[in-house]
Amino acid sequence: MPWAKELPTISFYTQDTAFASDKMIFRQFRVGPMENFNYVIGDESTKEAALVDPSWEVPKLLRFAEENRLKVKKILLTHTHPDHVQGLKEAVSKTGAAVYVHHEESRAAKALGVKVNEVDNGDEFSIGALKVKVLHTPGHAPGAVCFLFRNKLITGDTLFVEAVGRTDLPGGNTKHLFESLQQLKKLDDSTEVYPGHDYGPKPHSTIGDEKKNNPYLRCKNLEEFQNIKD
Repeated sequence: MPWAKELPTISFYTQDTAFASDKMIFRQFRVGPMENFNYVIGDESTKEAALVDPSWEVPKLLRFAEENRLKVKKILLTHTHPDHVQGLKEAVSKTGAAVYVHHEESRAAKALGVKVNEVDNGDEFSIGALKVKVLHTPGHAPGAVCFLFRNKLITGDTLFVEAVGRTDLPGGNTKHLFESLQQLKKLDDSTEVYPGHDYGPKPHSTIGDEKKNNPYLRCKNLEEFQNIKD
């Protein structure tokens, strides 16, 4: 797989073009040897922007922000496994952005030499005029979170397209992941899913499609989930 393959800028209404009138800029980047997805989210009206899980190709993210006259004010972390924070220190040093991470993941982020703002389930903050809500979704990692804004959900390694995150790493917990997925299944079916890796048949999905096609979301109980997960 090529590194840092660029994917189309995605608007709130379309899936293939940039826009200037709906006040949100959204770009998904595939980067690195583990096919990570990084994201740039921007508010067109204020030009404030955020990076999500910056790793491997930080200059590419910042170049996109510069080309769109965006000022990166925040960095959001879905969790702190090395492949998701590989470029965090570089991103902070080049932007001065504030780092947002769940309190159970903050120690790992601080160990990289950055200051953090700790968040928890239900917390909300803004990227310009764009409201972001934190959903705590442990299982892959104790402090894993998803970020919900408008109808878009960045899921990190909690939920992939037709798959889910592994639970055999330190801090992983199959029961907690099952419970987190039940939380996500309650979101509107039209909610768009943007994962932390390009591990599925397409780069993004919806909650409705995942409920139909993802075998892990189709499990009716924990026992069934454990049987196919382990």
